[in-house]
Amino acid sequence: MNKMIDKSKKYMNPYIAGVILGLVIILSFVLVGQGLGASGAIKDTISTAVVKVAPEYASDSHYFHKAAEKEHSPMKTFLVFEILGVIFGGILSGAMTGRLKLKVEKPNHISSKKRIIFAIMGGFLFGFGSQLARGCASGAGLTGMAVLSLSGFIAGFAMFGGGYLFAPFFRKLWYK
Repeated sequence: MNKMIDKSKKYMNPYIAGVILGLVIILSFVLVGQGLGASGAIKDTISTAVVKVAPEYASDSHYFHKAAEKEHSPMKTFLVFEILGVIFGGILSGAMTGRLKLKVEKPNHISSKKRIIFAIMGGFLFGFGSQLARGCASGAGLTGMAVLSLSGFIAGFAMFGGGYLFAPFFRKLWYK
């Protein structure tokens, strides 16, 4: 385990992390019968909230009526438990490596407020994009490629291509 964690940064070797992620995707298919994804958990959480707060609206809504008619709560789906595992696993990893503290990762030349604003904007855009693509990076990209889906490869190329395309415009947020 000591070789898997770079002691200077306390981060896992990215090649080992990639292999582990691939094994997790395979195990997800073997044990649960579906791949990984995050945006579905957000939808299930919102659907459950809408059904609880406004049940009449939910039953009349084309989108939310599925959650209102279910015999079991959407909160008991695999994706919700997956995301809870990601959250608690991240906390455990941070605690084990001494990185569990509240701080804003940023370069010295921008303020924490500006970094947080751009992080929220990026998260919003990525979430919006995941709905347009009918899946997030882990669902459409990683799981899609794991099952050799053409749409998974298109999603992967689009995400990395978009990153390379827009990186020069946003590089100044990290480098002077």
